[in-house]
Amino acid sequence: MIAMVMREKAVVVSVATEGLPVVAVHADLDELSALLHTAGADVVARLVQKRVAPDPATYLGRGKVCELRDLVNETGAGLVAFDADLTPAQVHHLEESLPEGVKVLDRAAVILDIFALRARTREAKLQVELAQLEYLLPRLTRRWQHLSRQAGGIGTRGVGETQLEIDRRVIKRRITLLRRELQRVAKERFVQRRRRQGFPSVALVGYTNAGKSALFQQLTRESTVVENRLFATLDPLVRRAALEGGLAVVVADTVGFIRKLPHQLVASFRATLLEAASADLLLHVVDVSHPRWQEHLRVGEEVLESLGVDPSGCLLALNKVDLLAEEWPNLPYDRRSVFVSARTGFGLSALRQAMADELIKRDVVDVVRVSLQTPGELSQALSRRDLVGRRFSAEAVELYLRRR
Repeated sequence: MIAMVMREKAVVVSVATEGLPVVAVHADLDELSALLHTAGADVVARLVQKRVAPDPATYLGRGKVCELRDLVNETGAGLVAFDADLTPAQVHHLEESLPEGVKVLDRAAVILDIFALRARTREAKLQVELAQLEYLLPRLTRRWQHLSRQAGGIGTRGVGETQLEIDRRVIKRRITLLRRELQRVAKERFVQRRRRQGFPSVALVGYTNAGKSALFQQLTRESTVVENRLFATLDPLVRRAALEGGLAVVVADTVGFIRKLPHQLVASFRATLLEAASADLLLHVVDVSHPRWQEHLRVGEEVLESLGVDPSGCLLALNKVDLLAEEWPNLPYDRRSVFVSARTGFGLSALRQAMADELIKRDVVDVVRVSLQTPGELSQALSRRDLVGRRFSAEAVELYLRRR
């Protein structure tokens, strides 16, 4: 994959098909521009074509390809990014039509590049490498055409293999090794998760840049990376937090979702996502200040459904209300939700209470009230191994007991 370390000039491209408003297309290109900025490129121009359907050979029509070539020459762009999944043939034909050296990337390639840039832990690096190789494998024909000749030399004469076939075999072998290694890492994570089972678990999920890391920091009082950019968090982070009433939980921050998330990444990060999905409570964080927050909510719910999780069981944290200039939005359906601002702290007490209520409602924990007038019973209760929280009052103490 391409690791864009220097800031490149880029042109973003999309096709507005029938039934898709041009306004929505430009909003999608805004998101692609933000992705490219995160990857290290500056968007200098954009191109949109109205078509019934994308051209199977070049995605754009012949005239628009010529217009794109002129735009690249005019702006000096070295990269053209399409807000779509391109076939290997489309990328090949487009690169042949553009000035020499200009790279053509589809949306999946840009996202994969960001993940490669952001991966820090060994597990994340393995997951990203697996996704990159699975993306690259069907594209070897285009990238390795100059190597598609018989391997020569002593001991290789005769029928032999083409260099392309050797490359494919090497990549397939590496993919197999990465999958085995990730299975081993998944087992290690399972053991770690079992050690934490004494406490109820909460996982933060949601669209990228919805404010999950900022909310995680507020809930756990732990310092973590908080940036106003896409995919600032890639590696899962788990920390202890205290909810209202003294209920102790473990909270996990997870990788964000995004529209048209490459299926290779979903498959590679499946073990990580499933760990989040197996939490006792899912907190779906939504940036309600974003004009397309309802679509972001839907994208997150679709990813959860693909993991076998019922999204209606999530508690919604409607974040960034401090950025709303108008009235707070109404949800289109009946869902348990809390308006919060992770930046200012607004609504966090109500959110902690809602999280505790949900865990009690779902029978994750039991609440037992013990009188202070019975010290023997109280001492016995306080020494229980399934105790995960307590709250004292003038006459009694409320104990939270973890259900097994």
